[in-house]
Amino acid sequence: MTAPPPAPQLADVRRAAERIAPRIHRTPVLTSRSLDALVGARLFFKAENLQRTGAFKMRGASNAVAQLEDPERGVATHSSGNHGAALALAAQQRGIRCCVVMPEGSTESKVAAVRAYGAEIRFCPPTQADRERVAAEVVAATGASLVHPYDDTRIIAGQATAALELLEQVPDLDLIVAPLGGGGLLSGTTITTAALRPRCRVLGAEPTGADDGQRSLRAGRITPLATVDTIADGLRATVGKLPFSILQQHRIEVETATDDEIRQAMHLLWSRLKSVVEPSAAVPLAVLLREPVEVADLRIGVILSGGNLDFGDP
Repeated sequence: MTAPPPAPQLADVRRAAERIAPRIHRTPVLTSRSLDALVGARLFFKAENLQRTGAFKMRGASNAVAQLEDPERGVATHSSGNHGAALALAAQQRGIRCCVVMPEGSTESKVAAVRAYGAEIRFCPPTQADRERVAAEVVAATGASLVHPYDDTRIIAGQATAALELLEQVPDLDLIVAPLGGGGLLSGTTITTAALRPRCRVLGAEPTGADDGQRSLRAGRITPLATVDTIADGLRATVGKLPFSILQQHRIEVETATDDEIRQAMHLLWSRLKSVVEPSAAVPLAVLLREPVEVADLRIGVILSGGNLDFGDP
């Protein structure tokens, strides 16, 4: 296995924050006494569902596009939706082409968003191997630069700026919980938190039907799942090499929640926090509501990763 590139450092995250500041929102931190009571802790929700394109992915995409060495060739990626939309908008802002490979059956609102930002879409069978294969074909045919959704130092440094902002807004956190799919957000959160508040624990949150991250960290090697089954479409990807190496180095643990628990958490966020979130964004709260997590009386940052869903979603 090829060794991953060096992980970004806090200095890279700070430079990314300066670079993307004109392109993104500094999202608010929301609180709810009723959700605090349910969990038994003080919760501080970083509302990336209010970010441009409706997800934290705009941070990494903006950082990557700003650093392209050959922008006129355009960019390409594979994505279930949020990264694709973010890259499409970042490319549109720079006036370059973008092609997004999306799995068949992707959420309609996410497909519409990618198109609305001017990207070309190529559909593929809904497997990780097919996503990567078709994206490689696009790059070979067009000469576009591949901007991987999570296995990219520029992406991770950009995603890390969400935790950078959160720790500026609420500096005395004991725990930060972020969802884990490909690992860009969680590994970026880990880098920032370890540098700024080393006593603050970072916890990953995954669906039980897509728990490759938890299995991989316990096994000490990336362990893809034969099948993935979860409503949290943004967390179906296998954890990437670079994010995995960062999470492994920092001994990050991951807890899981079932789809029913994710639905419950999503509806709680809708009703108590008055925030529209997609299933992937509700996984951290679902994990906190489960018995195995010991969080009593802690001050906990929760990253709400996105809010893109169809009105017919669960």
